[in-house]
Amino acid sequence: MRTMRLVIARCSVDYAGRLTAHLPSAPRLILVKADGSVSIHADDRAYKPLNWMSPPCTLKEGDGDVWTVINKAGEKLIITMEEILHDSSHELGVDPGLIKDGVEAHLQELLADRIETLGEGWTLIRREYPTAIGPVDILCRDADGATVAVEIKRRGEIDGVEQLTRYLELLNRDPHLAPVKGIFAAQEIKPQARVLATDRGIGCVVLDYDGLRGIEDDKLRLF
Repeated sequence: MRTMRLVIARCSVDYAGRLTAHLPSAPRLILVKADGSVSIHADDRAYKPLNWMSPPCTLKEGDGDVWTVINKAGEKLIITMEEILHDSSHELGVDPGLIKDGVEAHLQELLADRIETLGEGWTLIRREYPTAIGPVDILCRDADGATVAVEIKRRGEIDGVEQLTRYLELLNRDPHLAPVKGIFAAQEIKPQARVLATDRGIGCVVLDYDGLRGIEDDKLRLF
């Protein structure tokens, strides 16, 4: 079984690719995940690393405590170690995924049954569409036949947008599905989450739970 490696080190980081970026020397957490991805974290944010390289990529630990991570596009993440404070590996096993609460699960079921409320001519592909990092709530097609991934939350916050972003990154590698668009759907969407979603080209939909249940007019507000 492949393991996750956790390294705490004083290091500097340089990214060379379409752009260049430099992180000066500081203590940081480096995660080398079982899927091959490498991410560098500080202690001031919970939901996003300072820099990262998504799989598929390769990690080479060279002489002089220099790590070089290279992806298939030839982009490089160069980590220069000055002092390693901790280095351990752990087998986490298969993650069961996020267990949704009753409202979220029911919202998913209702929206899947009435997928046309997202737009005329929309069709359902599958609920709980499986991926290597967990199931996508709803995978569907719009009226033009484009694939759309829908992430459903009771309360839409930044971490939900991040979750959908990871799904979209993975789904768009599948030539049978790509290009895949995203919709972030919730009963309430926080302003910060809406801004992040918009910045990433993800649509936002406010869900009317009672409306989907047929208690009121079934209107969704698409922004």
